[in-house]
Amino acid sequence: MHIDAREMPNGSLIEGDICIVGAGASGVSIALQWINTPYKVILLEGGGFSYEDEIQDLYRGKNTGQPYYPLKSSRLHYFGGTTGHWGGMCATMDDIDFTVRDWVQNSGWPIKRSDLDPFYKRAQPILELGPYEYGLAYWKKQDETLVSLPMDESIIYNKMWQFSPPTRFGKKYKDEIVNAKNLTLYTYANVVDIKAFDHLKAVQEMTVKNLAGKAHTVRARYFILACNGIQNPRLLLASNSQFPHGLGNENDIVGRYFMEHLEIKTAELWLNKSERMKLYEWTGKPRAEIAFTAEAQRKFQLLNGTASLSPLNMAKEVKPAIETWSADDPRQSEKQLHDANDEVGKTKLIKRLTTDLYASYELFTRMEQHPNPDSRVTLDTEKDALGVPRAQLHWKLSAQEKRSLRKIYEIIGQQIGLHGAGRVRMMEYLRDESDQSWPALTGGGWHHMGCTRMHDDPKKGVVDPNCRVHSMENLFIAGDSCFTTGGAINPTLTIVALSLRLSDHVKELLDHKGRNSL
Repeated sequence: MHIDAREMPNGSLIEGDICIVGAGASGVSIALQWINTPYKVILLEGGGFSYEDEIQDLYRGKNTGQPYYPLKSSRLHYFGGTTGHWGGMCATMDDIDFTVRDWVQNSGWPIKRSDLDPFYKRAQPILELGPYEYGLAYWKKQDETLVSLPMDESIIYNKMWQFSPPTRFGKKYKDEIVNAKNLTLYTYANVVDIKAFDHLKAVQEMTVKNLAGKAHTVRARYFILACNGIQNPRLLLASNSQFPHGLGNENDIVGRYFMEHLEIKTAELWLNKSERMKLYEWTGKPRAEIAFTAEAQRKFQLLNGTASLSPLNMAKEVKPAIETWSADDPRQSEKQLHDANDEVGKTKLIKRLTTDLYASYELFTRMEQHPNPDSRVTLDTEKDALGVPRAQLHWKLSAQEKRSLRKIYEIIGQQIGLHGAGRVRMMEYLRDESDQSWPALTGGGWHHMGCTRMHDDPKKGVVDPNCRVHSMENLFIAGDSCFTTGGAINPTLTIVALSLRLSDHVKELLDHKGRNSL
């Protein structure tokens, strides 16, 4: 069922067994698991079914620190969420991403990679992916022409990726959600405040508002915040009438440890002979990126990062995303990005005819950021049209990211040289080991991780291993804001897997306790 909250009588009461806040990849994935169950499910979406600038403006915020994309255009605020401009790249996190690494401060999840494996498998069809296979050996059986660069496999391996169409959740799952008998989707229902019971150990209700001037109350046995990596902490911090520093923020952790994937042009690969690297091509089919084994990461004390290959004579024409995705309006930014790529496309045929396409490649890095408490989301003094303080992002990089980036390419260069395949030329900004500055082309992947991080210890994390807010009996958080570290992969597959795991946990709680009130 679908209800437009703007059409409801002001002050309406919405009640259910479970309330899911946010209808993006995480919220929709969870909601799908509850269809045809005996429970009454509420799904709240702040926007409608398509883009509206007034709604999108609720996401406008301020950036300080390392230059970043405009907050208004780095997420989408309507049914389906940011899957509306998601690129579709999917890979699994590595075992080492979940471990405590003594060279990566604040690392270590309270769960293991194996805890996510069954949920990764279940996430595959939701994202319209192929078989749950992320090893090169499997894909080489499907295509024997997938030839790897020659490198020491104890140091470097080929990390495989699959590509979603990409799945636009707002289109793919709209009918299924709207037609579900036990689930009600409320659009134009923006959560603006969260209230706890008098004992302050469980959420009692949430207040939702919209730009039509309506305000409603939502009550449920369990609540799941499934907004995005910036909105989740923003709502907790803004819910401060009972908790002076924000709900769940007794230990000043909410909003801290903001992480992005560092995405940046890094080096050039010059081969001794022209060779088509089909294994690494961007064709929409499973492909590989150069990655480092756990043993190599330990030995060289690296952050987890990968290198992708693109023919150099084309890649040189591509402008960094941080330059082209610069407008507050996501539609304008997307157009600027596409227009820039179209200009590159116009030169591709000429360059194919006049240069050797496969003699040289650009190496592009995606690398995790170490969890830094000074990289954070806070509240600004300015409020949005619904009266909620806007988010302020301070993205902070460190010398550790610069050192790892440089070391990654030293090792790749050594490996390419040792095997007689060619040479690697690092970009100038990496050549001086004493230079800790970042070039203007430094960008991220629009991946907002870590601000409600998972940890066993309430003094070191916001949520526990089951994604429950430590200080709240019935409040859970879904999405990449729960990530303790970011790995070297785009987060959507892991977001969905972690959301399915959370959904199963809440089902177990309801099935065990029945439908009695808390």
